[in-house]
Amino acid sequence: MKSLLFSLALLGLVPSGAQAAPFTLSGDGQEVTDQATGLIWRRCMEGMSWDGSTCSGSESTYTHEYALVRARTEATASGKAWRLPNIRELSSIVDRSRASPSIDPAAFPATPLAFFWSSSPYAGDSDYAWYVFFDDGYVNGYARGGNYAVRLVRASQ
Repeated sequence: MKSLLFSLALLGLVPSGAQAAPFTLSGDGQEVTDQATGLIWRRCMEGMSWDGSTCSGSESTYTHEYALVRARTEATASGKAWRLPNIRELSSIVDRSRASPSIDPAAFPATPLAFFWSSSPYAGDSDYAWYVFFDDGYVNGYARGGNYAVRLVRASQ
């Protein structure tokens, strides 16, 4: 696994020597801005919602196709340009100094130890797409028909 992560870091898919990024919360607590990248993340994964103190509800999982549809649906419903992050973006919120989960729990509370889809196709196999496993930050590809979690992102305004 370390050799895979090293290879991905060399390709620019995983930040090498990543440290916890400074995050800023929106006034209503539903969004997180990553000061290092300028990206705005939904604080809770799809299926969960911010209740004022944590993300609550049940995680939803989607095939890759439906993850992309979910992002478009949320963008239309909210009027914000929500989308499925590419693998570089999704990897940027991995905190390699943590495990179980490998993400900042203050910025992204109640993140399950789950696989999260990216929008990036897996090179060499059009039936696969990249994902991040937020238990340990592992990055890999999987068949697009698998059911994985989704965290949406948008560019800063």
